[in-house]
Parts: sequence; structure tokens; C-alpha cells
Amino acid sequence: MTALLLVRALRDPDCVAALDARGWNSLIAMARAERLIGTLALRIGERPVPGAVRAILTDARADAEREARQALWEADRAAEALAGLGLPVVLLKGTAYAAAGLSAGQGRFIGDLDILVPRAALTEVEHALIRAGWEWVKDDPYDDAYYRQWMHELPPMIHAGRDRMIDVHHTVLPLTARQTPDAAAMIADALPITNELYMLCPEDRVCHAAAHLLADGDLAGGLRNLWDIYCLLDGIDPAALSVRAERHGLGRHVRQAQRLAAALYGEGARLTLWDRIVAARLLARDGWGRERRKLLGFAFYVRSHWLRMPPAMLARHLMTKWRKGHRPV
Repeated sequence: MTALLLVRALRDPDCVAALDARGWNSLIAMARAERLIGTLALRIGERPVPGAVRAILTDARADAEREARQALWEADRAAEALAGLGLPVVLLKGTAYAAAGLSAGQGRFIGDLDILVPRAALTEVEHALIRAGWEWVKDDPYDDAYYRQWMHELPPMIHAGRDRMIDVHHTVLPLTARQTPDAAAMIADALPITNELYMLCPEDRVCHAAAHLLADGDLAGGLRNLWDIYCLLDGIDPAALSVRAERHGLGRHVRQAQRLAAALYGEGARLTLWDRIVAARLLARDGWGRERRKLLGFAFYVRSHWLRMPPAMLARHLMTKWRKGHRPV
């Protein structure tokens, strides 16, 4: 069994009518593992399901709604903390989707608050957040220096009183990555949500999601990211998206994201061999929601680091982390 069961339920919620108790257990375990249980609950809606399942789905919807409220409140607090700087504060990912009422935000569990600000303003933003109660999560000097010199964001911060994380981005991929998206253009073309908060334009939302899924990480939990992309693609102008993706150096990744979203959640698409390998990684769950194909997962873990930095730098970084006791899961 793979996570294809979850994909089918999201694509065609009517298919859950044929599930037995084992099938429901597997579907719920997979949805929880991929943080798609809230989305699944909304997709199933009021269709007949077993009583125990109904309770789980009802709780999932309530949890997602609570997380959305918390995320929007955290965005409001960040906006107030940064209001005096006169800077655009661009919401990213789940908080942006929820704030704008996008379909990608419906039922979505939202973790950290992600914002995008001009790189030249990072010091001002950092100081303003510290004054407002945020503090550093990482106390390792190597990690701190690594973030500041090479990453696309400040080291993660957490609010001392609310225990909520914020990631302050100045671009959307590490500075050592092979692609160099035009963060200044993303900020310049961002759209207002409120007087203080903005979100990326539709094309940049897809570009960012595709970069996050395919040009940066190891694809763990990637089915949720691909669902975001599937929703974000709805109604978008393909020609405008193509132009914008090429501007950010992400044309190949956006095209692959389009094919994968169509193949798994939409009406189908012709997949390349590489697409099929990526899809196998995305679907690598067993009936208990646990990751399968550990060797494939490790290969994508190594690939994620390979994408982030040149070989010599990668070797030094992995050796340093190994000496500090870090091991890939």
C-alpha cells in the first residue's frame, strides 16, 4: 500500500464509500502523516462515513480552523511589531493562503509564520521582532553563522509569550542554491491583503511553492505541498506563469510541479522518468502512515543538500553536522 489511497480520496472523495475499517485506518494515518487530515475532512464534507471516522474528521476541521486563527493572529502581531519600519511584510505559504481566503488554505494546518522582507532591512526587522518578544531558537554559533551567511532566512525565532515560531525570509531559496529567484521582484509585485500585510502575486505563489517542493527540500511531506500547488494553479494563466517562472530560474521546476499536480490530483498528465521517481518518493507511505523506501528517502535527503550548496561546501557542512551529532532520520 502507498499514499495513493490518500491521493485518490482527495481527488475523488466519493471513493471513500468503498473503504472498510482497514482502509479508513490507513487513509486517516496517511492523512495525518502528510498533515492533510483537515483538507481531507473538508473534501469528504457530509458524505456518509462511519461514526468513529466522523468524529475524527470533525476534530480535524476544528483543529485546522483553530490553527488558521492562531496563524492570522500571529501575522497581525508581526505586522504590528514591524509597522514602524515602513517595509512591505509579505506573508508566505499557509498563513498567506488563509489570510486571503484561498482554496489552498482550506483545512490546511499552519505551522510557523513565514514572512518575506527586503534583505537590506533584515537587521531592522530582527531588532524590531526582538523588542516585541521574539527570541532565537538556535544557540549554536555554527548554525547561527550558517543561516546568516548562506541561507534565505534568518535563524528561526520564537515568541517568548506565545510559543509561536517565525521565519524571516529575504528570498525563497538558499543563497548557495543553483536557482536564484528574483526576491526583489516578488516583493515589488506583491498584492495587499490588509494595510500592513501583503502576499505574493498568483504566479509567484506557484513559483515559490514549486521551489519549496522541488528545488530545496527532500520531499518529506510533499503531498501537502503538491496539493497547495494544485489549488494555486486553478485559474492561473499558464503563459504568465511560464514567463514568471523563467524570470526566477524555476521554469523546469514549475513545469514538473504542473505535471505532478495534474497526474496525482487532476485529470492526468504524461510523466517523465524523473517525474515517476519523484512521485514514488511522494507516495512512499505504508498503511500505518510510516515512510517506506528508506533508501529512496535517503537519496532525496542527500539530493536536497546537493541542491543547496556546491560539493566542497556540502562536504564541509555535512562533516561539521556529523561531528555535532546530527544524523538524518
